[in-house]
Amino acid sequence: MKRRSFLKASALTAAAAGISTHSSMASTVKEKKGTEFYELRTYILKNQAQQKLVEDYFQNAAIPALNKLGSKNIGVFTELKPEGQTKIYALIPFSSLADFLAVQEKLNLDPVYLEKGAPYLTAPATEPAYERIESSLLKAFAHMPQMEVPKKGQRIFELRRYEHATENAGKKKLEMFNDAGEIDIFKKLGFNPVFFGETIIGDHRPNLIYMITFDDLDAKAAHWKAFGSDPEWKKVSSIPDYSDAKLVSHITSTLLQPTGASQV
Repeated sequence: MKRRSFLKASALTAAAAGISTHSSMASTVKEKKGTEFYELRTYILKNQAQQKLVEDYFQNAAIPALNKLGSKNIGVFTELKPEGQTKIYALIPFSSLADFLAVQEKLNLDPVYLEKGAPYLTAPATEPAYERIESSLLKAFAHMPQMEVPKKGQRIFELRRYEHATENAGKKKLEMFNDAGEIDIFKKLGFNPVFFGETIIGDHRPNLIYMITFDDLDAKAAHWKAFGSDPEWKKVSSIPDYSDAKLVSHITSTLLQPTGASQV
């Protein structure tokens, strides 16, 4: 009996140790989570009818359904100064890559989403809801792993894409943002960055994309002027390895304004 009791106790101890180890590993994995992923969609439209269909889709179907699935703070924007028919930009955050991969299957099982989104989802080929969707998958920067939503109010947003000549140049620019303090300079000067993301899948790679926000166009001009003359920025940008001429081959800047449905 004593031997049996000893063996039983040993087995329980081993099991407990295994559970403890597993819990420790799970805790470690959980602690490492937190870096968001973003899907950035650009809807190419031909007229205002399509614009309304897409905006209504996000307001009535997509945003409520995605919120239920854990994607919060979804941004929906139109161009501030479009050339012709505006494009619509949608920014959808995900807490993990697994959430991004599973979202469409989950949406397809949501009857409310399917009903509310029907005008967009089942639009006839002769009158489509949009011409095309351009989509990129972004991974948040280490130094700003989660989106930061600006205060409510009348605001404009600037979406900036930095293209790099090589992957190595892109890694160096990431290092400049994360380790050399460039993100901190943006925050210190009141640019109110919403997100910084490295493009994992999308057009014009290698590139990174980020979003900043201002009260108005005058504030935008004043902030960029302050950035260019900031002593910390001058110090960082004077480091030979961090010269923008080496790291950034092309910059695209798009000014945006939030739609009524936008949560950002």
